[in-house]
Amino acid sequence: MGKRYYCDYCDRSFQDNMHNRKKHLNGVQHHRAKKAWFDRFKDTSAILQDEQAKKPCRQFLFKGYCDFGPNCRFSHMTEEDLANLKRRVDDERQRGQNCDDRVLSERSIEDWLSRREKRQMALDSKEEARNEEDTEDAHVEIPPQLLSIPDLPPSLLPPPPPLGWRVTMDTEWG
Repeated sequence: MGKRYYCDYCDRSFQDNMHNRKKHLNGVQHHRAKKAWFDRFKDTSAILQDEQAKKPCRQFLFKGYCDFGPNCRFSHMTEEDLANLKRRVDDERQRGQNCDDRVLSERSIEDWLSRREKRQMALDSKEEARNEEDTEDAHVEIPPQLLSIPDLPPSLLPPPPPLGWRVTMDTEWG
């Protein structure tokens, strides 16, 4: 029977070959189904803007239904529906502004930068103290450029401060 291609947007399957798939993906039905799928995820402000830009559908107003259904290029919303949608958009904006104001009042960029600078200064002072101890106790000269690089891998870090690594020259290997 061969492989079959299933289109999630159209909820149908057909024999999978290049010709059939290309014909389906370029078809009007597929484009409409895909648009309907993505329209489900639109926010209410985008829906309101789209509906306000459309003219009212006469057939829907007079008969209560339209032959084109959701694919109609005219609006099927009544004045009451538009007013409700506008109210929902205003409520969402109000909630969004309240959340944004609260987040901005709780944490601003300046606060974050000042805390970051304080942390960085504390880390720098600790690192300087450790470097002073290392240079006093160790007999190994470490290039200063190496110590100025943050987050060195362990293999490039200087030896431990008290006495360094003990290495005896008369150690026999093997």
